[in-house]
Amino acid sequence: MRAGVDVLASAPGIVTGMRDGVVDRIYGPENAAEVKGRECGNGVVVRHEDGWETQYCHLKQGSVRVRKGDRVQSGTVLGQVGISGKAQFPHVHLSVRHNGAVIDPFDTGETAQCGADAGSLWRAAPDYDPGGMIDAGFADAVPDYVQVQDGTAARASLPADAGALVFFILAFGGQAGDILRLSIEGPKGQLLQQDMELERTQARFFRAAGRRLKGASWPGGTYEGSAILMRGGVEIDRTNATVTVD
Repeated sequence: MRAGVDVLASAPGIVTGMRDGVVDRIYGPENAAEVKGRECGNGVVVRHEDGWETQYCHLKQGSVRVRKGDRVQSGTVLGQVGISGKAQFPHVHLSVRHNGAVIDPFDTGETAQCGADAGSLWRAAPDYDPGGMIDAGFADAVPDYVQVQDGTAARASLPADAGALVFFILAFGGQAGDILRLSIEGPKGQLLQQDMELERTQARFFRAAGRRLKGASWPGGTYEGSAILMRGGVEIDRTNATVTVD
């Protein structure tokens, strides 16, 4: 998000609505009242031909490049991905409507569009990703979730007298019953392996496992953390991360 990820117009059309100036921050009970009525955050609405309309929400504050009445083409940059409005992580929410009715672009039902596959609005439908890892890293304590989401929690190195070695992951698309296996290998072998079952379905989730320091210091060297997400006994995704202890 800091680097800037452009949000592009899906098809030619005319901008019929836009908003900018909403602060980028994680939505929660403490700011729900401020967000009420502006759940989309910073956004753009584009009217296309034949009653079609697209809306792009949660754009980054100050990034919206178009104004009401502007004519856009497929691929025109509208703004950048943000976390404004009712959003708990950076993303763009795309709504597709036809004559005011919300349409699923993967399955349009009886609604069709010229040039698209039957039942789909995609020129080339993206592969479905059932879930997976976003980030992983090490810290000397269970990190704050805000830091994990911000990408600032991971440490490249830790002192030998660190109070704990904690391996953490940030993932998406978790389903109730999924198993997340976290393990840490150190210079002297496996430090831990722990299976965690997800109790509820979560669009995004954070988990951590580790060991406290019991002696004077940790053995120096490289420690590797591994995370595997499994669903119904089948591996969905995996990732790893390393930290140097010296």
